[in-house]
Amino acid sequence: MASDIGNGLVGLGVFLIPIVGSISLFSFLAVASWADARRRERETYYTTETMKKLGEGSGEAAKSALEYLHEQRRSIDRRRLEGLKLGGLITSAIGIGLGLFLHGVAREEPVYLIGIMVLLIGLALSTYAFVLAPKP
Repeated sequence: MASDIGNGLVGLGVFLIPIVGSISLFSFLAVASWADARRRERETYYTTETMKKLGEGSGEAAKSALEYLHEQRRSIDRRRLEGLKLGGLITSAIGIGLGLFLHGVAREEPVYLIGIMVLLIGLALSTYAFVLAPKP
């Protein structure tokens, strides 16, 4: 009887480890996300205040502040476009690899078409990034 209770507790411990681990992971992610949002908010606030003070100053300082803002915007747009290009190319490569893998695994069934769907998604991303996206 006592050994049955002990075995039941050991069995319960097997389930507690993943539960506690997942609670810890998601708690950490929530706090990290909150801290990152606060950091970005402070950065935006200080940048805005600095730009306001520069804009209130002489004409040369205002021109410099505006040029800085334009350059920062171009940098953000360039990074976004490069991310789209990279994402499209990676997704296309995954589609090709998945199609070849599925064709090799199941020769009788046309499951390789799943890889073609992923390939088309990657091609759509790449087409937008290389052709249709607004140029800087």
